[in-house]
Amino acid sequence: MFTFKAMPINIAIGFVTGRKHFQNVLTTYINNWIEHGLIIDKNVRLHLFVAYDLKYRNTNPEDFKNIDPEIASVIDSIHFYGRRAIEEEKENIIQNGVLNSEEVDLIFGDGYAKKRNAVLYFAIKLRMDRLIFLDDDEYPIAVTKNKFDHLIWMGQSVVGYHVKYSSDADITHGHHCGYISPIPQIPFDKTLTETDFKRFIKALSNEIVSWKTVRKNIIENGGVTYADTKVLNKKKISEVKEEYGMKFISGANLCFNLKKCRKKLPPFYNPPGARGEDTFMSTALSDLKVLKIPVYTFHDGFLNHKHLLRGILSTSLEPVKINSPNVVKRFTMASIGWIRYKPLMVYITQRKNYDQIISQVRKDLELSVPKFCKYFHTDQFNQILTELKQYDKNVIRHFNSFQETKRAWFKLIQKTAGGFTFSDLEKKYK
Repeated sequence: MFTFKAMPINIAIGFVTGRKHFQNVLTTYINNWIEHGLIIDKNVRLHLFVAYDLKYRNTNPEDFKNIDPEIASVIDSIHFYGRRAIEEEKENIIQNGVLNSEEVDLIFGDGYAKKRNAVLYFAIKLRMDRLIFLDDDEYPIAVTKNKFDHLIWMGQSVVGYHVKYSSDADITHGHHCGYISPIPQIPFDKTLTETDFKRFIKALSNEIVSWKTVRKNIIENGGVTYADTKVLNKKKISEVKEEYGMKFISGANLCFNLKKCRKKLPPFYNPPGARGEDTFMSTALSDLKVLKIPVYTFHDGFLNHKHLLRGILSTSLEPVKINSPNVVKRFTMASIGWIRYKPLMVYITQRKNYDQIISQVRKDLELSVPKFCKYFHTDQFNQILTELKQYDKNVIRHFNSFQETKRAWFKLIQKTAGGFTFSDLEKKYK
């Protein structure tokens, strides 16, 4: 249990979601905050910030806003940001002469990066001290195994740890376990060998997907990443050092100390149709102190373990197999998303070797993609080569867009970070 004896601290809890499942995740987290003493602590004020997407799963606003009053009553304030609310704010920004329409469209709109920017912007505008991003498919629990291969589940005070360790940092981010990767377990054969698989993964590789992690978690552990007992037991904290011009952070289990970094924190960004918004933010954190802290979330990437939210703990974690069309589709779409941001990531972090690296990526994919199509009985993997060609062609345009987005963001934040107080928002709901 955490107790904070300093001045009251306003903590924004940020979600970007498009799933009705969000309601169950929120209830679990609120119960977690009650269990770890964050609700009764008068020095901690928790505020919910939710940017929702109605098109993702054909939902309506009430799927997100209809929070049980008893659950809602324990939170200090609740803020929802749908398309209308964000469009109104964009108009205000333009009318006040802070940004023009082109600049504001770089920051806010559709997609994960722009919706994360909305949450970040409103948290800064409403003078939050911290912003903690959580995902609707990650739960406050860790899983590991003992020497008998029995599962051990441990509750995690995700918010408590971030608040505790972020006082001396600009950014803190935690660890992830569970089904982190959308890559299923693949039984190799003559059509698709381990060498083919390795070549494909190395071509797509990024800070999350690397051959080393895939081999361990997909091939050896059946797609499951288990929490490191050394991290759990020793509570080790480490400062994230810069590599290839990046200080890597994850998009959730992530905390910004807005009191320290609100004026120098960059925006989220991704190329059109891609993911990697946390990756591109990671390339602009050189001047910020980033800590990796010893707290886990369980990533339920395929949403096969929603029973964990009801306190039902699995006795085994089954591998993700390829006999489901949904699994194959998710793997294919994730691969397309990865290759869409690969050129820009390489251009930013390894520009001198860009042509050489992308040429090798193309060769590896030309060798491996046909085998994936044959193995999975689908031509969808061919789109990966098409996307690589397109995003390689537009890499300088995307780089310039990222630069313009950062310029517009800092221009906006310099105006926003000045004059707001929280006194007008002490009453619940908005």
